[in-house]
Amino acid sequence: MLNNYNSLAQPLWQNGPTPGEFYNFTGGQTPVQQLPRELTTAGPYGTKRSTSSITTGSSVLGIRYDGGVMLAADTLVSYGSLARYQNIERVFKINKNILLGGSGDFADIQSIKRSIDQKMIEDQCCDDNIEMKPKALANWMTRVLYNRRSRMNPLYIDVVVGGVDKEGTPYLANVDLRGRSYEDYVVATGFARHLAIPLVREKKPKDRDFNAVEASQLIRKCMEVLYYRDTRNISQYTVGVCSANGCVVEGPFQVNENWTFAETIKGY
Repeated sequence: MLNNYNSLAQPLWQNGPTPGEFYNFTGGQTPVQQLPRELTTAGPYGTKRSTSSITTGSSVLGIRYDGGVMLAADTLVSYGSLARYQNIERVFKINKNILLGGSGDFADIQSIKRSIDQKMIEDQCCDDNIEMKPKALANWMTRVLYNRRSRMNPLYIDVVVGGVDKEGTPYLANVDLRGRSYEDYVVATGFARHLAIPLVREKKPKDRDFNAVEASQLIRKCMEVLYYRDTRNISQYTVGVCSANGCVVEGPFQVNENWTFAETIKGY
């Protein structure tokens, strides 16, 4: 009798969902839509979400001037509190009209940069003389980052998008990991929001935009302040400049260090 029962028993979890997928109930009209591969790749103990940044880049600063935009970021990528990688550029040229500066988890910056590069290749393959504009890239990134955030698997990045459109109008915007964005004549990520933006706003002329010389001087001054005040910054930085003549990433440059004032600091 026992042998007959075992022969009739059904395998455990027969017709059940495989790890990382949904169960298709009997009588369903349409199959359950498959999730993206990144959410369904299951190891022996299920899937894993990133819950914090591992290797991180600090502040990015962007300033819009009358002929274009300038972006600056230091070349340090930290592993926790360790200054691990000290020669990593975080300002990228996307095409002849767009610059991108990234802070946050550097692996996620590399991931989104790879996706953007693929879009640039697709543009070239179309060969229709239509290139992505900076505002289009910023809007696309808001959709991508908000989508990842809504699936509880965000990219831990904070980016600055700058460039010049076909008419020569400068554009500068910030997009964060939740897909929120805003445009302004000065945007920043990380500690530069607190340390650099007030310095730039204090120097802003009331009746006009910055010119290229003023923007360059402010970039140099702000990177010096960030080096002094932000423990995740180093003295080496790169600057991206985008104008009607094209985009270029220059550097690395060195901050003009002056530690003589340290002798007057008491109480530590």
